[in-house]
Amino acid sequence: MAWDFETEPEFQEKLDWMADFIRDKVEPLGLLGIHPYDVKNPRRNALVRPLQEEVKARDLWACHLGPELGGQGYGQVRLGLMNEIIGGASFAPIVFGCQAPDTGNAEIIAHFGTAEQKERYLRPLLANEIVSAFSMTEPQGGSDPTGFVTRAEKDGDHWVINGEKWFSTNGKWAEFLIVMAVTDPDAPRHERMSMFIVPADTPGVEIVRNVGVYGQQDGSESYIRYTDARVPADHLLGERGGAFAISQTRLGGGRVHHAMRTVGNCRRLLDLMSRRAVSRRTRTGTIADYQAVQMQIADSYIELEQFRLFVLKTAWAIDSHRDYRKVRKDIAAIKALMPRVYHDIAARCIHIHGSLGVSNEMPFAGNLVAAMVMGIADGPTEVHKVTVARQHLRAYRDVADPVFPDYSLPSRRAAARALHDPVEELAEAAEALA
Repeated sequence: MAWDFETEPEFQEKLDWMADFIRDKVEPLGLLGIHPYDVKNPRRNALVRPLQEEVKARDLWACHLGPELGGQGYGQVRLGLMNEIIGGASFAPIVFGCQAPDTGNAEIIAHFGTAEQKERYLRPLLANEIVSAFSMTEPQGGSDPTGFVTRAEKDGDHWVINGEKWFSTNGKWAEFLIVMAVTDPDAPRHERMSMFIVPADTPGVEIVRNVGVYGQQDGSESYIRYTDARVPADHLLGERGGAFAISQTRLGGGRVHHAMRTVGNCRRLLDLMSRRAVSRRTRTGTIADYQAVQMQIADSYIELEQFRLFVLKTAWAIDSHRDYRKVRKDIAAIKALMPRVYHDIAARCIHIHGSLGVSNEMPFAGNLVAAMVMGIADGPTEVHKVTVARQHLRAYRDVADPVFPDYSLPSRRAAARALHDPVEELAEAAEALA
């Protein structure tokens, strides 16, 4: 049986290079007032393109993709170790070619797209010549696809889309959107919707406004209205009625990668609160000398290590099964645990930094909001907890214990006596001697 907690020396060298590269060259880009997804910004490209070439030269570009798509085909464990480092810098995902939502969109086009769709949309997306958006959530439907009302109706050799989508991330920069719409309203609930590739410049596609997560200077979560937006019939992605299955495949990997990057963010918060604790002096020493602060440091370390091991174990299970569906319970579990761990560590970091921690001169309030976003994005925490419970209880489906079950103490004692009753043993021994 193989069970190991070590990283191969060759891959560790890559991780060490990544840590130095991101710290020295990538993190500073997040402070220059440019956005990583603004691919038409010349200044952005002048800064980002050379760094992307360095990553490619190290064979670390788009490592979640197979060699046929220009990646390394790394499994989830290796991706997890990489994402811990990538998670702490806003430009790092785009520099390493693994930025959401493009990664998920590329994955489903690679799996379900036609040759023509791959050439027109996937190739430039993988090269980061363009970016995309996943236009799924609706204002009234939240994250539950079975409540969506956006419709797509066949009209000759086109589909006509009408409806509204909410929080379509990076819609303002997207070259195309992947839209989930009802095509068969009378079909079973999970077979009513289809997916479409919709070019962003299609007449009838209107960005009503770009919404920012609280604290952001410039919003990039697009509220989009589709009014008689016509797309060619060959822009259907996958099979008609197959959107729900496609979306679950896409979101499964995204949830794991969110968790991996959250590990990186939490590790950075723990590092900074520890530095503050040993540096901030009081009249009797440093605040690290106080038990109240020590308890916060200890709790943060313990929670982070537990969460990290759970994430890596889930990544290992995905690599072993090569099927997200077989790891659905643990994927849901780490997604449900993630916002709580992130929130608690961020809150402690703020508290240990005092007034500086809540100021706009520190990023910690943004981490706190990000933790709350993680409890909503790709399905709310409550939905994932229900999934965990249902998946776990499947193994108990055939259990029908009586009111006084066999694991009650009276029942267990009776069973033990029946197996090892000394009176019966003595009687049998006497009988044998007679």
